[in-house]
Amino acid sequence: FRHSRRVIEEETAMTQSIEFEPPKKRLPLADLDVDAELRRFEAEESARLGLTERERWVEDMANLSFTRAQRSQVTLLVGGLTMAHDLFVEASLKHVGYSVLALDAPDNEALRLGKEFGNRGQCNPTYFTVGNLVKFLTHLRDTKGMSTRQIIEGYVFVTAGACGPCRFGMYVTEYRKALRDAGFEGFRVMLFQQQGGLSQATGEESGLELNPEFFLALVKALLAGDVLNALGYRIRPYELEAGATDRALEQSKRICYDALAHGKSILWALGRARRLLGAVAVDRTRPKPRVAIIGEFWAMTTEGDGNYQLQRFLEREGAEVDIQLVTAWLLYNIWEVSWDTENRAELRAEDGGRFGLDGLGEYGAARRKLMLWAADRALRVVFHTYAWCGGLYDYHLPDMKEVADAAMPHYDNDLRGGEGHMEVGKLILNVMKQKATMTLSVKPFGCMPSSSVSDGVQSLVTERFPGTIYCAVETSGDGAVNFYSRVQMYLFKARQAAEAEAQAALAANGLDAERLGAALDRHPRLRRALSRAPHSGACTTTDLIYQAAELERTTRAQRALGTAVRLARGTRKALLRAGKTLPWMVSLAAKATVELGEIARDEGPSALQKTKGR
Repeated sequence: FRHSRRVIEEETAMTQSIEFEPPKKRLPLADLDVDAELRRFEAEESARLGLTERERWVEDMANLSFTRAQRSQVTLLVGGLTMAHDLFVEASLKHVGYSVLALDAPDNEALRLGKEFGNRGQCNPTYFTVGNLVKFLTHLRDTKGMSTRQIIEGYVFVTAGACGPCRFGMYVTEYRKALRDAGFEGFRVMLFQQQGGLSQATGEESGLELNPEFFLALVKALLAGDVLNALGYRIRPYELEAGATDRALEQSKRICYDALAHGKSILWALGRARRLLGAVAVDRTRPKPRVAIIGEFWAMTTEGDGNYQLQRFLEREGAEVDIQLVTAWLLYNIWEVSWDTENRAELRAEDGGRFGLDGLGEYGAARRKLMLWAADRALRVVFHTYAWCGGLYDYHLPDMKEVADAAMPHYDNDLRGGEGHMEVGKLILNVMKQKATMTLSVKPFGCMPSSSVSDGVQSLVTERFPGTIYCAVETSGDGAVNFYSRVQMYLFKARQAAEAEAQAALAANGLDAERLGAALDRHPRLRRALSRAPHSGACTTTDLIYQAAELERTTRAQRALGTAVRLARGTRKALLRAGKTLPWMVSLAAKATVELGEIARDEGPSALQKTKGR
């Protein structure tokens, strides 16, 4: 005990004898210019290491453009969408004063050139699109006999650009690298979305004017291309004479091209196309699975070797293809900005991000949301006008809010890249609303945004929605046999599902194949190529059976009454939906009114003085 007590006393004495150093003084950080200190330190270290005169490499092919004076001597090259879209973009831009040429669909030769002159590890669309441009320029030089200088001075390639978790943001760099290695040093590649690179460094006016006339021409071309493409995929699987739909489409494209190029009415042109396509003989009593194609934008849009001509392959295998229109992508872009504006409006301060509200003023967010709402409605109205003139009846553009709400529990709406949450939302709605028999997601090998969705999230979705026929495939430019084999396995299930659905529809309506044929004879309008039955199932034949059965068992008066009831129900739903959004609309209108009043109060007197001075 005495020993323990002595040890404790010694430890206590040692502890009490420790003297702590006084606290160190802190620098007054509030008075220190950190940035200036860092610049001074950098300058001193650079001088000490001899780095002050270091020569830095500069990309001399970046931000190359052309001036308005050079416009008559320059041909714009465009491409990357479907053949109809590219053709109509060419015609529309010709009408607004440009010399334009649409490139052909990329093929395997373009892939070979893309891999030869591009970097390793790039995705499939990069190799195809870059190689397609190199292929065209090489053709001009080696076959047409043009000099490299003539090609560089006479052509400009216009493409889209973006950023995000995708190699799409590096496309323009790949173009420049491949062009340089292929012998076209200095060839101009202009980004469509680039803000600073479309103006000439000398101060002359840019040769590519991104004005309302330019964008209106683009929208007209894109909408017309969407209508004709959708009509072709509706009619072609059921045509009785092989090739009849393609012949009608080619004539329709020439009519629309002429209208866009010469400033004629595109609605009148689509009306002529409607008569051509309506003359195609079809038989929709043959059950075919409806396959909705989703996935990476370029892979699901291109019609060449980039996706192994997927659309035509599906049709040869007995399927009806449901494509994603470019209009839907435009609607998604509008929704994206609207969603970000809604979220950023609640921040304490304005931010200067890509969709930031910095500089918009106190009510700038309300004004932007109102403009986006108007843009969404205007785009839908114009599209449906084009669709009606072209004969694309009963086509429903996706409700982007509904798609986002369906995907939100599985894929956050704030995650971006590729099609974002749309792949998940579209698959869920395809199953819940029986929009398609099978959903096929196609993307390039190694596509980060799409692969994470298809290989990860969608597996959970298919578990939660039993009976889903979902096929995810990747394209790499080779391996077509494996690609086709995987698709065929799922198509086998889809064909069985479509056949079973059609048989169940016949049984439910007390019909068989013979009675259905007799009903169609009594109602010949159902056999028309442009006829579209109301949605009743996942395949077109099911819709036709239910429509024929309704016509057989009801009179005109009963059908008129049913139409009135459906109209009333639709009006009620619209009113209920409007009632839910009414408080938001009232608040938005109030904010906009206040802001307009403030603008008028602040800027009205000066504007009045300027008017009097004039």
